[in-house]
Amino acid sequence: MRLKPGALLRFYSLCGILVQVAATKNKGRGSQGQFPLTQNVTVVEGGTANLTCRVDQNDNTSLQWSNPAQQTLYFDDKKALRDNRIELVRASWHELSISVSDVSLSDEGQYTCSLFTMPVKTSKAFLTVLGVPEKPQITGFTSPVMEGERMQLTCKTSGSKPAADIRWFKNDKEVKDVKYLKEEDANRKTFTVSSTLDFLADRSDDGAVLSCRVDHESLNSTPQIAMQVLEIHYTPLVKIISSNSWPEEGQSIILTCESKGKPVPEPVLWTKDGGELPDPERMVVNGRVLSISFLNKTDNGTYRCEAKNPIGRNSTEYVLIVHDVFNTLLLTTVIPSLTTATVTTTVALTSSTTTSATAISTRDPNALAGQTGPDHALIGGIVAVVVFVTLCSIILLGRYLARHKGTYLTNEAKGAEDAPDADTAIINAEGSQVNAEEKKEYFI
Repeated sequence: MRLKPGALLRFYSLCGILVQVAATKNKGRGSQGQFPLTQNVTVVEGGTANLTCRVDQNDNTSLQWSNPAQQTLYFDDKKALRDNRIELVRASWHELSISVSDVSLSDEGQYTCSLFTMPVKTSKAFLTVLGVPEKPQITGFTSPVMEGERMQLTCKTSGSKPAADIRWFKNDKEVKDVKYLKEEDANRKTFTVSSTLDFLADRSDDGAVLSCRVDHESLNSTPQIAMQVLEIHYTPLVKIISSNSWPEEGQSIILTCESKGKPVPEPVLWTKDGGELPDPERMVVNGRVLSISFLNKTDNGTYRCEAKNPIGRNSTEYVLIVHDVFNTLLLTTVIPSLTTATVTTTVALTSSTTTSATAISTRDPNALAGQTGPDHALIGGIVAVVVFVTLCSIILLGRYLARHKGTYLTNEAKGAEDAPDADTAIINAEGSQVNAEEKKEYFI
């Protein structure tokens, strides 16, 4: 005869009652010191839970496992509940171990191990089932994004028990300013959690990796991660780099226009002082590079480099100042040489007298050696001319004064010697002036 599962369950329950009655009549023979021992168990949903009940001292008393609904699972080595997921692991007078495979959230609860002594002794083991969170999803993401636009990304995962933890990272650096939301699922056992990241798109974010990481104890230290790569479009950023920090006349200079933008900027445009480059033969543009050879003063001005892409345009300027060629000024000190000139005047008198005068003359100073800039050359030339004219004037004035002084002294002496008195001397001197002038001689 084949018993139905319900009848079998009632049969084992009746056996348990009979055992209890027998234990009562036995006056608790050696039951002191007998106590079942169990441990709480935590298992991930879908895993296998092992429930073990041990008794250190047992005088052949039966052991039983029952579920949270107080249904007997195993009575010693006899299976009471028809459930293919429940299996016997070990059965003896000192241990009763069973396993529950493919655990679900509904299996969670308090399981009881009973030792049928007098009175019946029990031990509780709580089975905790962890709900594994689903793979996270990022919503609200668009690509590409224009610089300055606001981005609001949400990362969500469901089915976690207890509630999972969500964290945001940008290039492996955690972002703290986020909003966290936890909601209970319809089964009232698991949770749906979400985290929202809100920020303004910046060109520095282009190419950055945003990742949403879900941490949960059921994941065995291996978090679930969802990632998105940011693509930010922005106007070009322009910079001019010069090859010569101190350009001089006759030299060359290379100006490089660096432009960075997304999409990639079109070829740059070079202008000078708001117009086209005035000398295409010397000013050559090759891509982003402007080369100017044989610099001169006419090249001074403001050079502009402009770059553009579909997002916008940008430009920057470089002010070119061509400097004079720098030479060292060599100064030569001129020491004037001194010459002596003797002027002799001879007068035809009874006794002749010769008078000597000494005059100092200087020769022209030498020109300054060395080439200077326009300002120094002009100043030096003016100073040299002024010095030269001054020296010549002094020499001519000295010679003129010396000559007239000698003539006056000679005539005065002549009148004094011939005349018996002062009045006669003056008259004689005036009358003899012509002869004296005709007979003057000069020796230099």
